[in-house]
Amino acid sequence: MKNDLPDILHTARAIFDSLTPLATDCGRLCAGRCCQPMEGENTGMLLFPGEAAYYENLPGYVVKSTPAGELLTCSGACNREDRPLSCRLFPLLPVLRPDGVKVATDLRAKPVCPLARQGKSALLPEFVEAVRACGRLLAEDGEQRRFLVKLTNQQDDLKALRDQFGGGKRV
Repeated sequence: MKNDLPDILHTARAIFDSLTPLATDCGRLCAGRCCQPMEGENTGMLLFPGEAAYYENLPGYVVKSTPAGELLTCSGACNREDRPLSCRLFPLLPVLRPDGVKVATDLRAKPVCPLARQGKSALLPEFVEAVRACGRLLAEDGEQRRFLVKLTNQQDDLKALRDQFGGGKRV
């Protein structure tokens, strides 16, 4: 399936082949909530540009177009090598700032992931640095950079809403 991915996505995804947020299976903390589809909800993982083709004929996956972009849903169990980049980064997000690529806790993950509620300090430093390295790599490609700008803007919008309504600590 590697050939169905742009080279940059293959390289970005490979960064996380043997690296996860914790040294143990983080899914044991929450019974794998991030992998459980929510019936009737538009949940799933947002695909990076060029990833949708990888899943076209792969059993157990559904790609649907949404206003936010291509959204991948699965049965709740997958082969680790088939995970989309968003799953590999979860619960973090590379964001673009004027002084470079930063790593933020993805605010969309907070309702689902206990690690997201604890923040980056609860995660392996190697994982956090891998998310930063992945972001730097993606920022070198025009299409991926535009997608990262979109994700950064969404993160900033969510942060502004949270701050406006007094929700939670700063991330």
